[in-house]
Amino acid sequence: MARPKKIDVPDDVQDAIRTLIRWSGDDPAREGLIDTPKRVARAWREYCEGYQDDPAYHLSRIFHEVGGYDEIVLLKDIPFQSHCEHHMAPIVGKAHIAYLPDQWVVGISKLARVLNAFSRRLQVQERMTAEIADCIWDNLKPLGVAVVIEGAHGCMSGRGVRTHGVSMKTSRMMGVFRDDEKSRKEVLKLMGV
Repeated sequence: MARPKKIDVPDDVQDAIRTLIRWSGDDPAREGLIDTPKRVARAWREYCEGYQDDPAYHLSRIFHEVGGYDEIVLLKDIPFQSHCEHHMAPIVGKAHIAYLPDQWVVGISKLARVLNAFSRRLQVQERMTAEIADCIWDNLKPLGVAVVIEGAHGCMSGRGVRTHGVSMKTSRMMGVFRDDEKSRKEVLKLMGV
């Protein structure tokens, strides 16, 4: 795997990080912190690379020849990391993404790519869940879409209420997974949620 290209970090970004270090009570000129502003800036560029990614693009290559397959397609336990837009703290978890194809399918890795494109932005979990489901619905035109996301929020465990071991679940059901109770139960059972 190729190393990521080093990005130039503007002086004002480095200065902002130095200010934060100083405000936190440390010395940005201390040996261990001298290169921290560049490292932090580069890390945040990577954390937020989803802003440069079009999630719909990943769903543009479809396959019509599926041998008559007309059942649920599910990608389960997809790990993700995001950052909450309120505190910029990590959100770490897993997603389950399913759809019921109508006329075509998409390569299964594309569902994970859609998740990555949305999770690598400043987010709230509820919106991210809806964005993923809407993107699949709008681009694949399936009979149904189901997205369930489980996330642990650093803004809740590392600050404020400091409650550890708690996860948040959000879901978005569309088409038959919303309108047909039997289909909804089936997809949720397959997801194991």
